[in-house]
Amino acid sequence: MKTYVQKPAEVKRQWHLVDVKGRVLGQVATEISQLLMGKNKPTFTPNVDGGDYVVVVNAKLVEVTGNKPARKMYYQHSHLPGGISEATFVEMIEKKPGEVIERAVYNMLPKNKLRAERMARLKVYADTEHKHHSQLGNK
Repeated sequence: MKTYVQKPAEVKRQWHLVDVKGRVLGQVATEISQLLMGKNKPTFTPNVDGGDYVVVVNAKLVEVTGNKPARKMYYQHSHLPGGISEATFVEMIEKKPGEVIERAVYNMLPKNKLRAERMARLKVYADTEHKHHSQLGNK
């Protein structure tokens, strides 16, 4: 029996809606990264980007466990001397709730040339409102 190898022309993409209200950040990021890579499909091929589109809603209501709301830090550097800035999880959720999920998913994807294409298919919204109703159908 021959092993099936998916070709880029054979990829069929679907749309998934993920509501993260009250869910743990790491578990949600794992689920989203699996959908973006296409590991839930029987046609999964590591070197072909066969993943789906993922729409995430209620990003500001995602949770973390333990003392992480106060201790989990996010760093950003301007590439200038002394240009590092930091923010806690609570501050990031208030300012940019979508970036918390994007960073978690980005770091869970494989570090290769397909990562940017996979991240482009991730759509994150802070509230329940989004503009992808027609792609999702009746979900």
